[in-house]
Amino acid sequence: MLFLVAALLLLGVAMGSVAHAPLPVTLVAAAVIGVWLVIFAIRERSRARHH
Repeated sequence: MLFLVAALLLLGVAMGSVAHAPLPVTLVAAAVIGVWLVIFAIRERSRARHH
């Protein structure tokens, strides 16, 4: 639960900084986060299938 609160707090900070960042920086950051989420989902799915 504490992790969720921290993640939401960081999301709020990140969204605030995105409003002031140039568009290319925002797109690169979004792509990096998207790739990380895809890798995380694949790892979690494979881990769930092995258990």
